[in-house]
Order: sequence, then C-alpha cells, then structure tokens
Amino acid sequence: MLKKIQAKKISARGGRFAIVASKYNSRYVDAMLRAAKAELLRAGGKVKVIRVPGAYEIPVVAAKLARSSLVTGHSPLAGIICLGVILRGATTHAQHIGEAVSNALMQIQIQHEVPVIHEVLLLENEQQAKERCLGKTHNRGTEAAQTALAMARVMAAL
Repeated sequence: MLKKIQAKKISARGGRFAIVASKYNSRYVDAMLRAAKAELLRAGGKVKVIRVPGAYEIPVVAAKLARSSLVTGHSPLAGIICLGVILRGATTHAQHIGEAVSNALMQIQIQHEVPVIHEVLLLENEQQAKERCLGKTHNRGTEAAQTALAMARVMAAL
C-alpha cells in the first residue's frame, strides 16, 4: 500500500542539488521531475536538471556530478536525485537494467560521499507507474526530494 505524502518543512538553506532524469517513459518521469524540483525550490534549494536518454545512462551522469562537485570552485552538491521508470516486459531486460542502475548508484554515493537518491522505479505495469508518478498524494518525485533534503541535513551535521 502506498503511503500518502506528508508535507515536511525542511530548509535547503541554499544547498545545491542535481536531478538526473530519464527521457524514456517521459510521461511518468516528467511528473516526478516536476514534483521533485518544486519541493527542492520550495525548501530554498538550487536545482540543476540533466536529462539522459534512459535509466541505464543515469549512473554515469550521477558519477560525473558527484566527482565534479568535489573539484569545482562551487560548494559541493548536497544531493543527487535520480529519476526514471522501467516497465517490465516479456523478457528479463528490465530486471537487468534495474539491478545495474541500483548497484551503480549505491557505489557512486559510497565512493564520493554524496547522497544519491534512487528513484529509478522498476515497475510491473503502467498502472503502478500512474499510482507512483502522476498523483499528488503518492508522487515519488516529492518523496525523493524530501529524502535528498533530509540527507543533506544529515551529511552537513557529520
């Protein structure tokens, strides 16, 4: 059962966030992107959005962002949100993509010590995508932004 999104008042205090979003399954990803960006901006964060062709391309961009945020003259990124939707088909292709993306994103955040919020959803069908991406009460983009804000606060306190 999906939990209703709870409004949270977390301040980003000018923190820099990046969102890497797939263009594939754009109807669902675009809705998550809009929700995530709105939540970060509402909290006072600065947001950079990078679009990639599909879910499989998300990790390389997340890694580049994590690495470059440590060597540029800017303040480091407070978090990287990764958004995508993978719908299962008749083959195991979706499962392979989902596992590869999950493993890569985990490695990036550990290696670079930058929170990487994983909202690359591996879903059974379009009904699940509608429920998780298009609704105002169950939008995974909003949840991803709230997690990024919470993790930015945790990391800043360490």
